[in-house]
Amino acid sequence: MASEEQQPVKTICPYCGVGCGIQVNPGEEPGDMRFMPWGEAPVNEGKICIKGGAATQVVNHEDRLTDPLIKEDGEFREATWEEAYELIVSEMERIREEYGPDAMGFYGSSKTMNEENYLLQKLARRYGTNNVDNCTRMCHASTVWALRTSLGAGAMTNSMADLREEADVFWIHGANPGEQHPIANSVYFRQAVLEGATVIQVDPHANKTTRSFKIDETDRHMHLQVEPGTDIPLLNVVIKTILEKHEENPEEGWIDEAFIEERTEGFDHLKETLDGFDKEAAAEECGVSLEDIELAAEKYASADSAAIFTGMGMSQHACGVDNVQNEINLALITGNLGRPGTGVNPLRGQNNVQGTCDVGAMPNVLPGYQLVDDDEARKSVEEVWGFDVPAEPGLTNVEISHEFGESVKGLYVMGENPVMSEPDSNDVAERIQELEFIVAQDIFMTETAKYADVILPATTWAERGGTVTNTDRRVQRMRPVAKVHENTKHDLEIVSEIGTRLFGEDGGFDFEDPEEVFEELRLVCPSYHGMTYEALGEEGIQWPCYEEGDEGDQYLYEEHFDTESGLGHIEGVSHTPPAETPDEEYPLILTTARLEEHYNTGTMSRRSPTLNRQHPENFVDIHPNDAERYGIEDGEQVTIRSRRGEITVEAQVTEDIKEGSIWTTPHFAAASANRLTNDVLDERAKIPEYKAAAAEIEVGIEPTDDAPADD
Repeated sequence: MASEEQQPVKTICPYCGVGCGIQVNPGEEPGDMRFMPWGEAPVNEGKICIKGGAATQVVNHEDRLTDPLIKEDGEFREATWEEAYELIVSEMERIREEYGPDAMGFYGSSKTMNEENYLLQKLARRYGTNNVDNCTRMCHASTVWALRTSLGAGAMTNSMADLREEADVFWIHGANPGEQHPIANSVYFRQAVLEGATVIQVDPHANKTTRSFKIDETDRHMHLQVEPGTDIPLLNVVIKTILEKHEENPEEGWIDEAFIEERTEGFDHLKETLDGFDKEAAAEECGVSLEDIELAAEKYASADSAAIFTGMGMSQHACGVDNVQNEINLALITGNLGRPGTGVNPLRGQNNVQGTCDVGAMPNVLPGYQLVDDDEARKSVEEVWGFDVPAEPGLTNVEISHEFGESVKGLYVMGENPVMSEPDSNDVAERIQELEFIVAQDIFMTETAKYADVILPATTWAERGGTVTNTDRRVQRMRPVAKVHENTKHDLEIVSEIGTRLFGEDGGFDFEDPEEVFEELRLVCPSYHGMTYEALGEEGIQWPCYEEGDEGDQYLYEEHFDTESGLGHIEGVSHTPPAETPDEEYPLILTTARLEEHYNTGTMSRRSPTLNRQHPENFVDIHPNDAERYGIEDGEQVTIRSRRGEITVEAQVTEDIKEGSIWTTPHFAAASANRLTNDVLDERAKIPEYKAAAAEIEVGIEPTDDAPADD
């Protein structure tokens, strides 16, 4: 029998936001970790996807950073922790003295835990700036903005469990759970479909979700293959159809008049916006037949309970807030909010993207989404922290990068890779060299870490404890298995030490462990207030949890919305085309998405033999008619160009993508889609427009070597 030290450890998968529970067996040596299923895990019920099963492969990878590094004369040398800390503190103090606190930028990470992100954003604010952000800005900032403004909270309104049990229709818009959230797709969506639910998928690209429900083989399910960037016209056709049908036959209940009257505001504005709206022209612009859109509208409106799932295909646009607002409009006018099986539900891409926002690692909000420019909210946090918080919102991560070398002189990056993850990444790589000082805290030598002045070797997900919050607001505990490399440190330990050195023993950063940090977090985060580590147990708790003993809420807004008026906000929106549309020089529209086997910038997944086997290099999907037009053969190397750069990849000729569009991924450093994507921003949420850029394609040359950064 295994000793107590060798018993499997129950923890949470470090990849997507579904929050699957897994077990890890420590093995004989600290780095000899093996995945084991956790049959009673509350979210995934023992099932796991390919990424979760391979998660332990990177923990003891040969590329791990194992000692602090300091750059001297353009080269890195090994350093002691004392040397690294002294240099970081002296440089941060120098920058603040010479330029002011807003000359520093701080990047949190949705791959790290709530406690670590909480401390980093507290460090930034104690330093004197709100220039702190995380990768939510790149994926769901527009969703957070629209949901928080119109409903009250920037999160899923419902839970995977109640959606599986109660929803009759799944409207999946700009999301691909079959590939990006496989366990949600198989455990929840597929089970609901087997029991009679209908899937309506809206996406420019046919994918594993399309195929998993055999959408093209039945009249029950539908795939509306929309042109990239035309989601608002499509939804306006849906809403206009519902309003027209209700006016013709009010007794059929196409809209929920009582719900609109009692629980919403702004309905007249929506009707005015659609007055004179040309459905036929809009359908033609979308590239979807009017008949199909009207049928989809009928399926959604006639359902007893219909749920919307939204993804980055909706959020990553310069009109991302309006895209999500139109989904909210659709749910509100049909009464599909505030009860099981309904709602507007963003599917979070990283294991802690929800929690990183919850704990305030954003430039405009404090923990619990309390606005930094709200005097009362700010004062309540200041009373716990013991120092003043800047009242003006800071810069987002893309705005910080735009200011590299200008107003921003220094950067602290914890577990992020902006040189690869941000749009127009070639330009980001040039601008970052203008900074005077960079700290990179990570487990591998990322594309960003190469530019750092100090690199701090952190521990992996399997070596430390803390909490993460999944896509349906479930706060869960991650538990450490074993530390692999002696001279690495936990992110929390590092930030605590730097904060204490900067601000003294009484500066608010002297914490012993994650639980002690969590106890402070729940004091300043109202929706976490009733949680404790003991209460979280193995099941976790879904926020809001206001008092100890509360079990949390599976779904939100049963009685009222958490807006100032208590009403759900309806607002008509009109089409805003992408910032770039095809022209003579760049005749195609480029759109992007993730693969099932890979994860964001590939820092972890591309070092996993299992995950890298299926797609070791990037590729582009192109429609057969476009391939014929450009003389491209399936499997041939092609070069894709935009106004910002070019990449060379293999062509896959397929009808999965619409004619006139091409589709590729951001996971591969030398051939990342982000060398091509547009950094134009949504004016409110400040999210970049990854999903639409004008491009050209031609037969190319051999691809650039795309091994991980330090190979």
